[in-house]
Amino acid sequence: MTTAFTKLHAGLLAAVLALVPMTQASAKTPADQLIVGMSMVNLFSIDPANAPGLDASGVNANLYDTLVKRDQGNPEQHLPQLAERWTISDDGKQITFHLREDVKFHSGNPLTAEDVAWSLYRVMKLNFGLATTWKAYGYNVDNIQSLIRASDAHTLVIDLPQTMDPLLLIDSLAISPSAVVIDRKTALAHEKNADLGANWLVTNEAGSGPFVLSKWTANDSLLLTRFDGYWGGAAKLKRVVVRHMTESQSLRLMLERGDLDLAYGMAAPDIRAIDGSEKIHVQSLPRGTMYYVALSMKQPEFANPKVREAVRNLIDYKGLDEQVMPYYGQLNQQPMQLSLAARLPDPGYHMDVAKAKKLLAEAGYPDGFTTTIRTLSEPPFIDIAARLQATLAEGGIKASIVNGTGNQVYGAMRARNFDIIVARGAERYPHPYFSLRTFAYNPNNSDDAGLPNFQGWRASFFSPQLNSLIDQAGVERDAGQRLNLYHQAQKIYDEQVGPIMMISQMTDTVVSAADVKGFAGDDAEATRYLGVYKQR
Repeated sequence: MTTAFTKLHAGLLAAVLALVPMTQASAKTPADQLIVGMSMVNLFSIDPANAPGLDASGVNANLYDTLVKRDQGNPEQHLPQLAERWTISDDGKQITFHLREDVKFHSGNPLTAEDVAWSLYRVMKLNFGLATTWKAYGYNVDNIQSLIRASDAHTLVIDLPQTMDPLLLIDSLAISPSAVVIDRKTALAHEKNADLGANWLVTNEAGSGPFVLSKWTANDSLLLTRFDGYWGGAAKLKRVVVRHMTESQSLRLMLERGDLDLAYGMAAPDIRAIDGSEKIHVQSLPRGTMYYVALSMKQPEFANPKVREAVRNLIDYKGLDEQVMPYYGQLNQQPMQLSLAARLPDPGYHMDVAKAKKLLAEAGYPDGFTTTIRTLSEPPFIDIAARLQATLAEGGIKASIVNGTGNQVYGAMRARNFDIIVARGAERYPHPYFSLRTFAYNPNNSDDAGLPNFQGWRASFFSPQLNSLIDQAGVERDAGQRLNLYHQAQKIYDEQVGPIMMISQMTDTVVSAADVKGFAGDDAEATRYLGVYKQR
């Protein structure tokens, strides 16, 4: 984006925001604009190679496209997007994608198979956390250019480097935040010090999606403008304005006054107060993401399974579910999504202070110990952490809370530099293999391995037995055998007292004005504003 372009849209953003005054007497928001309120604390990068969070994924879903997308009615099926069709070889070792020929990037450059191949190569070359997705399939920076390549301008050939179900790879191409296609020429035009445009793409975009990023001011506002040349047809809205808002009551009041159209992250009491109003629409959407308490097994206390079990007995699952998590999540104690047939019933973990104290004494900590809990400074994270701090104290564990931004909290976890973290994460696709791989799989426990997409690696949890079971499940073709492997893995994770302790499966509650239509409520990382409009 040129300086003139940025200045023009800075002025445009100011003008747009001026149309939405925060006063009691304000009129409704403009009919052709969607005004969104949400916390932007975790929105620190939109580079597809280094933006794993839900908030960044939600923005990028409107700026970029993927080869394929999920069928929301049947998530095990995939629909064409940039790829019109694809074929899988008889031996399952090669996938060939045939791309649309009418797609242009926001720059006007045509989208080609070279852009797709380069975008995936770029993820591996930069080697941020999202590269883990592709490393798990056997790709690395040395082999990816020969295995993922353009055979012509609109044909992409992908060879699988190891035996596996090719549908798993297609799943990742549909939903991984790093699977979007970047305009290679535009990104490289902003390259500095051979960074493949990484510094520029933190706050800029080079996509082909239905909206263009016109302006982004960190922790303030973001402006998306309709891309009239979108191959899938122009969006109905001219603009989407996202405003940084962290106070739930402010979100509620602005919705009630008509100053906001859509709100993310409202606290449960405020949602409850307006749920049922004819002027408000509340969508509670189940997500694959889990809220959890993670213990770092690099710390000597938590390397001891008896201490981990003690902590498990000091989590007030029932109280959290009933008092903290309404509108945020649904009780789930398994490392697998609630909707999956392979998921075993909850093991029934509950508060048992006497048992926890006994376990701590047996582990050599009769008087407990001191530790820290890292978490985000917003609900429900801070509320979970406060409740956990109180219940740990009942067992003699004195924990101080360290809160911060997403980068401060998750950055420490990705660096394996923490004691306890209250966080949220997972592979969001509804598949037992992905769920187990995310939480229980760790192929290399060294600090230098750099596998932050594996939550197990972050927590220094290493189980060769679980690794083997999950690997077997990834290639097993017999449905009965595969189900048995998934059941075994869940039982072993329980027996080994895995350090990532699930407490709830995310429910994404989105509150909107009743006249906002067409908001499909897809998974957070796939939610698009393409078909959204206002019925007035």
